[in-house]
Amino acid sequence: MIFLTQGANGAGGGSMLLMLVLMLAIFYFMLIRPENKRKKEAEQMRSSVKTGDKIVTIGGITGTVVNVKENRIVLETGADQVRIEFEKWAISTNETATEAAKAEAKKAQEAKAKAKAAKKAGKAEKK
Repeated sequence: MIFLTQGANGAGGGSMLLMLVLMLAIFYFMLIRPENKRKKEAEQMRSSVKTGDKIVTIGGITGTVVNVKENRIVLETGADQVRIEFEKWAISTNETATEAAKAEAKKAQEAKAKAKAAKKAGKAEKK
């Protein structure tokens, strides 16, 4: 059995405390913060659902929203127009919003490419 002196024990405690603080910081930035961000985005997506949106529930049911209430939505599935009422927390994805975001990103990318091409053409004219 090894006994530590008072000086060695004090130095080890400081580095141990530093290591603990460092580990907590890593957990916060790698696990807690991204999870909170995902929850916030999901809640914002669920609160922005409107009539006419195509959504998928966590159970895999797809359909179009026909009515939005405070905590519930009414979903119409298929050509036979079956209507089912769900809690808002059961929404997994909003396909309408996802498609709109993809289209917007594509337009922004095309605009950026056009601006780059115009800038290149402007440099070629100056020469």
